[in-house]
Amino acid sequence: MKKIILLGPILFASVLTILTIVEYDFLLSLGWHPINDPTFDWPSGLALGRFGWIMTATFIISGCLMTLFAYRLFLDLKPVFASRLGATLLACAGVALAMLAFTTDPTIRETPSTWHGRLHDLSFVLLGLTLFPAMIILGFAFRIDDKWKSLSFYTWLTLCLAAPAFALKGAAFYVFLLAILVWNEVVALRLPKS
Repeated sequence: MKKIILLGPILFASVLTILTIVEYDFLLSLGWHPINDPTFDWPSGLALGRFGWIMTATFIISGCLMTLFAYRLFLDLKPVFASRLGATLLACAGVALAMLAFTTDPTIRETPSTWHGRLHDLSFVLLGLTLFPAMIILGFAFRIDDKWKSLSFYTWLTLCLAAPAFALKGAAFYVFLLAILVWNEVVALRLPKS
């Protein structure tokens, strides 16, 4: 199970990179720019392109793997309030990530927003409202567990780096994404084999 969990961030990063290269011109047509406006319909806009089904499937698979990751943390950490709450919030973040599969609406459009576009936007908000608190609380859960203690400061440091990058948008969004994906890998590597 650990090997499957470790594939989550690698799969997400790989699909994002490959689809961005393949759909580069399409993304530009949506108003996206890799430096000046990297969050304009990206990465969600990848689901609107020729290979949109791949991005949609990646949202679902990555969300399921994050939920599985949260379940493994729930089982492995000391059974205290912080570990239970942190793992539960991380599982909720995984569900929100999977719900990004509801296709987004392009930002520039002449039609009203769709129900699935609104659900996509809500899922993005829920992802932020659950992932960041999960990391704060898991930092405390790691701190009281000798096996995980060394990841406490790293978790908070990652959050300190990722949260402003998330809020700043622009090219800093890449820092946010990279920091979160690396954090997932580093923490998942600490899981016992099984």
